[in-house]
Amino acid sequence: MDFKDKVVVVTGGAQGIGRCIAEEFRKAGANVCVIDKQQGDHFVGDIADKETLERFAKEVTGKYGHVDFLVNNALPLMKGINECSYEEFQYAMSVGVTAPFYLSKLFMPHFAEGAAIVNISSSRDRMSQPQTESYTAAKGGIHALTHALAVSLAGKVRVNSISPGWIDTAYTVYQGPDATQQPAGRVGNPMDIANMVLYLCSDKAGFITGENICIDGGMTRQMIYHGDNGWTFRNHTLP
Repeated sequence: MDFKDKVVVVTGGAQGIGRCIAEEFRKAGANVCVIDKQQGDHFVGDIADKETLERFAKEVTGKYGHVDFLVNNALPLMKGINECSYEEFQYAMSVGVTAPFYLSKLFMPHFAEGAAIVNISSSRDRMSQPQTESYTAAKGGIHALTHALAVSLAGKVRVNSISPGWIDTAYTVYQGPDATQQPAGRVGNPMDIANMVLYLCSDKAGFITGENICIDGGMTRQMIYHGDNGWTFRNHTLP
């Protein structure tokens, strides 16, 4: 796909999935603007901070005048109800929900024709492990924010979200149960997500908006019951 001279914003784009997304857009000819807490050759800042978002948006629009694609990828804090403080939960919401909302609002007057927003949610928006409340709530929030923005920005910006499952950012090739438990037969990697991001931003996805696409190797589609297909339930919380 050709994104020559398109302007792409990627939050959390210095590492992991975000870095892969940014690199793939660059390979396709785009101008990529990254914001990340990690030091590097990009805008360094914490997207939980309102003034940081405003400075970043001003820098992007001042340099390019418009934005074609916004990818809200930055990773929220993951802590559970036993340990997560009020402040930490609020911080997770700021990174995972408030920042994507506010960046969408800041860029709203500057989105070009054919613009698109892609929000990175998680398969945890529909299923959970214990002690993951801050992360899970943030990912559920951005999932819901997606269809709200799609309706509000109808006719100007298409808005979709992706819910990754197990994605190994080191591209580890797993063997045994870690791989075979997944209907796709393997653990995912960042390219599985980046490919879909670029597709959703392309003209080929011009009739797709307000949608969530779960990329998890089929894990959320299989029923798991004790004694079924080799699955065994062991409740370690009981004496």
